[in-house]
Amino acid sequence: MSTPSENDTGTDDEPILRVECYAGHRADTEPRRLHIGQREILVTGIIDRWQDPHHRYFKLRGDDGGIYIVRHDAGEDIWELTMFDSGRLPATRLSST
Repeated sequence: MSTPSENDTGTDDEPILRVECYAGHRADTEPRRLHIGQREILVTGIIDRWQDPHHRYFKLRGDDGGIYIVRHDAGEDIWELTMFDSGRLPATRLSST
C-alpha cells in the first residue's frame, strides 16, 4: 500500500491515492478500499484485472457507484488512478460494467 504522509491530502488537480489491499491465499493483493484525498471508497467488486511487464491493473466498482481503473507499480509500490467514471451520464459509461 502506498502511504503518503498523514497531512498530505493532495490538491484539487492531483489528489493523493492510497489503496488498502487484502492478500489472498496466494499472497496476490487485491484492492479493498480506495482513499482519494479525503474521500473513502469501499471496493464492492473487481470487474477485471490484467497486467503488463511493469504494472498490475484493476477495474473496480466502488460503493459510490463509480468505476475506477487503478494500476500498481509493484517495484516502486505506487498506486495510480488511471481512470474514473462516475456513472452519472449513461452516454459515457464504461463498457462491460
